[in-house]
Amino acid sequence: MELRDYLALLRSHWLALVATTVLGAALAFGWTALQPRVYTADASGFISTGSSSSLAEASIGDSYAKARAASYVDIAKSRAVAEFVIADLGLDTTPTELVRDITVTNPMQSVTIKVSADAGSPEEASALANAWLLGIVHQVTMIENEGSVDDIGASGEGDSIVRLVPIDSAELPTSPSSPNVRLALAIGALLGLVIGLAYALVRRVVDRRVRTVDGIERELGVPVLGAVPTNKRLSSGDRLGAAQFDAFLGRGPAGEAGVTESFRQLRTNLRYMNVDDPPRVIVVTSPLPGDGKSTVAGNLAIAMAASGQRVILIDGDLRRPTVATTFGLPEGAGLTDVLIGTATARDVAHPVGVDRNLLVIGAGNTPPNPTELLGSQRMHRLLEALSEQATVLVDAPPLLPVTDGAVLAAGADGALVVAASNRTTYEQLARALGDLERVSARSLGVILNRVSTRTGESMGYYRYDDAARETSAAKR
Repeated sequence: MELRDYLALLRSHWLALVATTVLGAALAFGWTALQPRVYTADASGFISTGSSSSLAEASIGDSYAKARAASYVDIAKSRAVAEFVIADLGLDTTPTELVRDITVTNPMQSVTIKVSADAGSPEEASALANAWLLGIVHQVTMIENEGSVDDIGASGEGDSIVRLVPIDSAELPTSPSSPNVRLALAIGALLGLVIGLAYALVRRVVDRRVRTVDGIERELGVPVLGAVPTNKRLSSGDRLGAAQFDAFLGRGPAGEAGVTESFRQLRTNLRYMNVDDPPRVIVVTSPLPGDGKSTVAGNLAIAMAASGQRVILIDGDLRRPTVATTFGLPEGAGLTDVLIGTATARDVAHPVGVDRNLLVIGAGNTPPNPTELLGSQRMHRLLEALSEQATVLVDAPPLLPVTDGAVLAAGADGALVVAASNRTTYEQLARALGDLERVSARSLGVILNRVSTRTGESMGYYRYDDAARETSAAKR
């Protein structure tokens, strides 16, 4: 994946990422609310070797004190010190349990002993730290005086030159040391974000629906001739006719500029596909029903006719015809009547638009054998005859459910395959293209339909709304 793929992934799943991040932080906050509050108090002592009359003696004493400090840390964690504290504070606990709440360190291997005590309240933590330091002093004094309490004087000092002297008593902590709410929130939010990213990546791997032009070209190696943005009017199945011609002639509302420009671009791409021998009979199909092929075929026909080309649009979907309804044509004779010889193409062709550059032929009555009719010699001769007068667009049935679309494409100059963004899968599109290849039909390319403008797909259409508004404002 490239950087822009990751950015597209973040844009398409930003809501899930925000939700999982917030949820992770909320769960972390809930966890901290359920945890017991722990307060930590610190007390410290200094190891003294007495006064020195020279620098050499002071240096030796300091080195000796540092050496003794390491052993004092072990003494500080002993059962004897814990029993002293229990007796001093009158605690109802065992030495083993009490030692778990104490941390004794020798910071930076200095001559200082630091005691940290954890408890459920500030008062208990402070009292425990001070008592534990006194317990260490008591135990060290006994050891340095060869275990004889009787040798300790009234001042608490014995004959040893090494003494542990309390220097900082524990103060009342103002806030709990555990749980750390800020740290918990940060970790919860980070874990939520990671889960959200994992979800987005899994969705990308599992969800094989096409969404971008680059994705189709990279996955399947086929050209994408156009990308049609999502539009409420197109999705609602509104009738096509004079209003749509006005839009393609630049007389429509600014909100339609993105749609009309996408079909203009598709028209241009088809025109320059083969300058010496441009396709004259083009089948418009899709992998499955509902991908929008009929709407694309109708709008493409209008876009070509609006540029002055003569175009004939034929409804070749004899199973579920929609072209006559879309253009508001009268029900009755159509393609099937021409194929069985009861009417001519001139009889069933309906001109659309002021310039009459577009002729629309409906499907007619539904036959019992649509595949045979569409693959007949009469159909082939009809398309050949019409292509001498105009560019012929055939709205064909979808490729995967039935073979009608492939049969039509085999007798045409090429086929345009319409894929619906966020609906058609790569596998479905690949199978549809494979069906065309098996009947030796030429695939002109793919049209990506219903592309969300929020994804910023790089076909240029999504900025034309703004351009149209700017042009309109400049004219005023």
